[in-house]
Amino acid sequence: FSHMIIEKLMAVDGDSRDWDGRWNHVKKFLERPGPFTHPDFEPSIESLGFLLETCKILVIGAGGLGCELLQNLALSGFRHIHVVDMDTIDISNLNRQFLFRFGLPFSPLLLCPLIFYFMMDSNLKFHIIVCGLDSIIARRWMNGMLISLLSYEDGVLDPSSIIPLIDGGTEGFKGNARVILPDMTACIDCTLELYPPQIHFPMCTIASMPRLPEHCVEYVRMLQWPKDEPFGDGFGLDGDNPEHIQWVFQRAQVRAADYSITGVTYRLTQGEENHTNPKVKCNVFHILCCFVAACSTEVFKMASSTYIPLNNYLVFNIVDGLYTYTFEAERKENCSACSQVPQDLQFPPSAKLQEVLEYLTENASLQMKSPAITATLEGKNKTLYLQTIASIEERTRPNLCKTLKELVLSDGQELAVADVTTPQTVLFKLKLTF
Repeated sequence: FSHMIIEKLMAVDGDSRDWDGRWNHVKKFLERPGPFTHPDFEPSIESLGFLLETCKILVIGAGGLGCELLQNLALSGFRHIHVVDMDTIDISNLNRQFLFRFGLPFSPLLLCPLIFYFMMDSNLKFHIIVCGLDSIIARRWMNGMLISLLSYEDGVLDPSSIIPLIDGGTEGFKGNARVILPDMTACIDCTLELYPPQIHFPMCTIASMPRLPEHCVEYVRMLQWPKDEPFGDGFGLDGDNPEHIQWVFQRAQVRAADYSITGVTYRLTQGEENHTNPKVKCNVFHILCCFVAACSTEVFKMASSTYIPLNNYLVFNIVDGLYTYTFEAERKENCSACSQVPQDLQFPPSAKLQEVLEYLTENASLQMKSPAITATLEGKNKTLYLQTIASIEERTRPNLCKTLKELVLSDGQELAVADVTTPQTVLFKLKLTF
């Protein structure tokens, strides 16, 4: 179907982008009332101009969901579509996702610039952001970024600073679509318990007391790789690069042998593969199209104000038959992302910093990835633990085995925690229990 659309567009002269009747299907929604339109909606012939010439959409993720999203949005009248996708596109993607095969001829006809960049380097003001991500961390980071862009005057939120976030995702035969209005509706972190907790291994165990084959793989990935830099300075580990995986696999085998651990295999190092037959892939594509349609519809509703947007969470399931359900996810009063309320950390003075780290990564409401913990002691900022920089991790690792009392942390002490799941530092208040 996508190829048919492309062929039709390519047959049109490049100078006739808006041929007669080009946007008639969109005008039917914008220029006349209807029984399901928003109560405050006023039909106007000027609305189409906003979609075509003004409205800026940022699509984050151009994979299976993102590619279809771009097609739907472009054919709905959105011309200023910007794309962020930092993945390297390999041959297997080229014949599966039409965007990368026909992107160049497709783009000029629809005035849809495919711009790849980091958002923090852009000064563009986007009206709506759409996520087609497969990463919880990336979702949370984007969620935190939009919250950080909110502005207040005398404690009152400025509505013009709100950038709606449309998020969609699928996993197997299940999926969801949601509409997030920062500081008005539930954010990603408000409903973090709906995502499965991520598996993390204590750094002390990985570095000093490995017991499982996974510990050996994580040691090479997290500590040995940044130290040895086997492929040169600045080359990060690429999970899709066979040479990188082979290097990690061989070093993990050596470490496993040193500790008499068995079970380190290439497949374990690489991660579980996704083995699906054509029928399963076809059904997954069908559910993907359903959520692309849902997300595209919500973008159109937000941009045009023609209909009431989704409120605010849609789930879809075709495991046993067909099931859809819409509900309103509620804001969490003590959400670490959008409540601006310092979180309480309750531990006895005898608890070790490692226990605090495990709580930050394993708690269903936090699910941090690699938290860096700092505190103000005697008027100076002190890094208690930082994992992402090898030299600092090695220097602060002994703190993990120290108690909170030994670290001279007091009741009511504020701990600042930075993590890849959020662009902002999260504040916690230490509550010592006796």
